[in-house]
Amino acid sequence: MSYKYGMAALNLEMTDLVPRTEYSVTGHYELIKKLTGIDGTQPGKEAEACIAIMKEWDFSINWATLIYGNELGKWQTSMGHAVYAQGGVDRNDNIYCPFSDEEEVFNFDFYEKAGTVDIDKYVKAFNEHYKNNCDFYPDIVNMTGVYTTCISGLINILGWDLLLNCAASDPKRFGNVTDRYCEWMCQFFTALANSDAPVVMIHDDIVWTEGAFIHPDWYRKYVFPNYKKMFRPILERGKKILYTSDGNYTEFLDDIADCGVNCFVLEPLTDMQYIADKYGKTHSFIGNADTRILLSGTKDDIYNEVKRCMEIGKKYPGFVMAVGNHIPANTPIDNCMYYNDFYMQMRKR
Repeated sequence: MSYKYGMAALNLEMTDLVPRTEYSVTGHYELIKKLTGIDGTQPGKEAEACIAIMKEWDFSINWATLIYGNELGKWQTSMGHAVYAQGGVDRNDNIYCPFSDEEEVFNFDFYEKAGTVDIDKYVKAFNEHYKNNCDFYPDIVNMTGVYTTCISGLINILGWDLLLNCAASDPKRFGNVTDRYCEWMCQFFTALANSDAPVVMIHDDIVWTEGAFIHPDWYRKYVFPNYKKMFRPILERGKKILYTSDGNYTEFLDDIADCGVNCFVLEPLTDMQYIADKYGKTHSFIGNADTRILLSGTKDDIYNEVKRCMEIGKKYPGFVMAVGNHIPANTPIDNCMYYNDFYMQMRKR
């Protein structure tokens, strides 16, 4: 693992090797056992297995956030969860919503229901999270951050059905709810700005696979102006902002760049070629190999996917290789190993 390569990418400094990170492979215990001999399913071995695969695969950056929406207490919707993790431990059949109708959402007061945040408390929490990550992964770029920034926060609160109904029935009033949520969230961003972490992750799933699910004009009126308010104190303190969204956010790349982010973290649906061509000299970008190819592709398919990413990103100092939409535990072990072999073969600039 190499902090040097990760920070060089974030600072747009060209290195001899393309750095990398990955997501979810730390929970692929069969792969880890094959590569390292460590069985992460055994009591007390999970952390050791996680560190071992990150070292074996030479990670340079560790994706991490602290704020996931639990700060809203009971004002969260549970949409349930299908099986993703090994052994199905993440399955959730408990489905509920704390709101009775759209009108209750439109009148929701975040300060009244969720209270004022103790900013000093969250500065300490961010610092502790960042320090723990640094202690756990000492030779890697670590971070802390916020997962439920704006749209992801509203999904967490309302669930998809109620969110879409509110957005469709009265976009303006729903925009006002969005403004109020972001105003409340600014407290966490102030704490994040005051933390010790020089690198922070801002996550917000603003789109679906095909792109925006509300009219783009709505985003430009209610999402990106709030981003600028929330990000301002972080940027004023000279921190690097890494921005992550699932889905295809190509149509909003220019808007997000205008909000001051330093790095785009993307799935394969977002156009990495566009990022490289327009922002390759000014921004870092992480991605964007397609996990579907690792799941069901041939060895040649995997080779060609790594080659595609490298041909786009390798010439730019801020490029970091990753499978953009995770390497889950059901990915064939041989395909994981092909992917890593091809990355190792092609990472030299």
